[in-house]
Amino acid sequence: MNPSRRQLLHFGAATAGLLAATGSAEAAGGPLLARRLRAGDTIGLVSPANATFEREPLKMAVEVVQALGFKVRLGEFVAARRGPFAGTDAQRAADVNAMFADDSVAGILAVTGGSGCNRIVDKLDYELIRRKPKFFGGFSDLTCLVNAIHRQTGLVSFHSPVAVSEWNDYSVQSFLSIAMNAEAAVLRNPVAKPVDDLIAREERITTLRAGKAQGRLVGGNLTVLASMAGSAYFPDCRGALLFLEDINEYIYRIDRCLSTLRLAGALSQLSGVVLGRFTKCEPGEGYGSLTLDEVFDDYFLPLNIPVYRGAAIGHIKRKLTVPVGAPAEMDADAGTVRLLRPAVI
Repeated sequence: MNPSRRQLLHFGAATAGLLAATGSAEAAGGPLLARRLRAGDTIGLVSPANATFEREPLKMAVEVVQALGFKVRLGEFVAARRGPFAGTDAQRAADVNAMFADDSVAGILAVTGGSGCNRIVDKLDYELIRRKPKFFGGFSDLTCLVNAIHRQTGLVSFHSPVAVSEWNDYSVQSFLSIAMNAEAAVLRNPVAKPVDDLIAREERITTLRAGKAQGRLVGGNLTVLASMAGSAYFPDCRGALLFLEDINEYIYRIDRCLSTLRLAGALSQLSGVVLGRFTKCEPGEGYGSLTLDEVFDDYFLPLNIPVYRGAAIGHIKRKLTVPVGAPAEMDADAGTVRLLRPAVI
């Protein structure tokens, strides 16, 4: 087949997938959007996953939100504990639902990640969330809830730093531009400058397959996402831009999770892929391992869609705020994601 005709057919298929996935939302003027956050707003802090085991981290989480210019409301069970979790499943879900129900709360931010969100994803009041859309943010284990909220309600949610993250200038500026300034921002890595070296060795982008693609942003932590496959809370991947990251997983587990997504039919539906950082994802012990390069090549190159690796997404100090459900265009050559419209109103 003529290469230009192949590209045209692929673009048409991707566009059709995007329209099929978002047709009703687009007909209504786009996805459901929360009001932009403003200085002086009240942010509800919740702990849907792990407990915060010491008092000081929770105190610093409050100080972070205040330093961003917000007032703070703590969830009733934010300091609770049951095993590794921040209280019982019912308590953690109740805190999230209560924050959405409270009209004085403008947005909701997770204190920390960890594990446990899968245990409460079916306990959220999605009809309430649809009626009272608000900013909801977090990453890592919060991948479960931010994708579920968008899938169940159409609300754009946010793969953002949690309250206990390091809020350096890069992370703050990304959060402000997306959640407060309502910019149709371009998500790109920090400018990396060589320090006593001929080349930059940090914040690098690698293009696996060149090109541009449009679609809704979905994704987050690969391990968490794979655990949702087959459920009603797993994202609709038709025509989507999938972004992925992970931490502390052996490479064979990364392979296994990608296999789960492939077998679930998710990968074949994508328009493009943005790979963030796979922090401390190493071979481990045994008779040998594929490299991450080889694993990513095996799963993504046969898709014949744009793919790049190294985005500032994941368990890293300087991280982007990524709106889940927002329409965007990725450029695998430039290593950027450009929002096609603001993610809040």
